[in-house]
Amino acid sequence: MTEIEQKIGYTFSDKTLLQTALTHSSYANEAKQGKNRCNERLEFLGDSVLGFTVAKYLYKHYPDMPEGKMTKLRAELVCEQTLVGIADKLGLGVYLYLGRGEEQGGGRGRPSILADAVEAIFAAVLLDSDIAQAEQIVLGLLGDSLKLEQGGAVQDYKTALQELVQQKSGQVLSYHLLSATGPDHQKTFEAEVRLNDVPVGIGTGRSKKEAEQVAAAVALGQLYN
Repeated sequence: MTEIEQKIGYTFSDKTLLQTALTHSSYANEAKQGKNRCNERLEFLGDSVLGFTVAKYLYKHYPDMPEGKMTKLRAELVCEQTLVGIADKLGLGVYLYLGRGEEQGGGRGRPSILADAVEAIFAAVLLDSDIAQAEQIVLGLLGDSLKLEQGGAVQDYKTALQELVQQKSGQVLSYHLLSATGPDHQKTFEAEVRLNDVPVGIGTGRSKKEAEQVAAAVALGQLYN
């Protein structure tokens, strides 16, 4: 707990909140702890904490930015690929409590699990302190993603991965759509990025493009961190 607290930049008074934030439902189910002991409810709250914090930041720091642009940037800053980037920076996967099946299935690197855990941590900080402290942690972990002054939005992980791969000749990146599930208005896409035809990252998202970006973010963390 101490190690991950140092990485987050916050020391919990109630350590059980952090433990719950790191507990996937698969672990809670196997341990017969019940749904309230996994991070699903915290993730629900943390999603709102993240959205509010980013909206407030954009409103205060970019007074001339139109509503449409703020909406677009907020969506990019709170999407799964950004949260996976935070999880990767924290090395969060190794701290998760996972059931045996999820563990064996590669859950520690699964983007959706990592993103949910990050949001759960935001909620845990809020419940352990207050909204001001939670905002500070959110903004601190978002870090460079908030630097929009040059006209960019969040990190383009596909471009970053391509640039790094090109530093060595003969390297070939390719992206492959693995699945597209759910109704037409709310599909979930899963994509895989391969380096020289070897899988190096899998990502999910609400569009094929977002899934590829998440996969690239995962690959960057595995290959270059």
